[in-house]
Amino acid sequence: MSRDSLNHVSSASHDLADDIVRRVANVVGEAEAATKPLELDPYRSQLFELFVMADAAGFVAEDAEIDLTADNLCRELAALWGLTEVTQDAMAAQSKIPPEQLGKLRALWSVLRLWMEWDYAWKRWEEFHPRQGS
Repeated sequence: MSRDSLNHVSSASHDLADDIVRRVANVVGEAEAATKPLELDPYRSQLFELFVMADAAGFVAEDAEIDLTADNLCRELAALWGLTEVTQDAMAAQSKIPPEQLGKLRALWSVLRLWMEWDYAWKRWEEFHPRQGS
């Protein structure tokens, strides 16, 4: 997370956001090491818990000062894994993305899809679960 652009946001908030990104990356690494998809437990559950933490901290809102929406989380992960440069280089050279980075790219797509689905469901929860007595 870029601290320079968000000087007015607390250090604890930045630390929490950094920790969430790091932990998402660790879950992806564990799934890759086990050659299991992120969509299966325990990885899916671990990622969902991190989504819930990010949402509770206010990081998943579109206007959040610290942005961990699906798009920005994936930008952070892509930067962490060096995927931004790899994909730009492959496109410029009109070559294939190396297999290791291609695996990370697939994992990134899975994280993006899961995070977006949870965000969508979370935002629509009240619509389908009205409060009793209201």
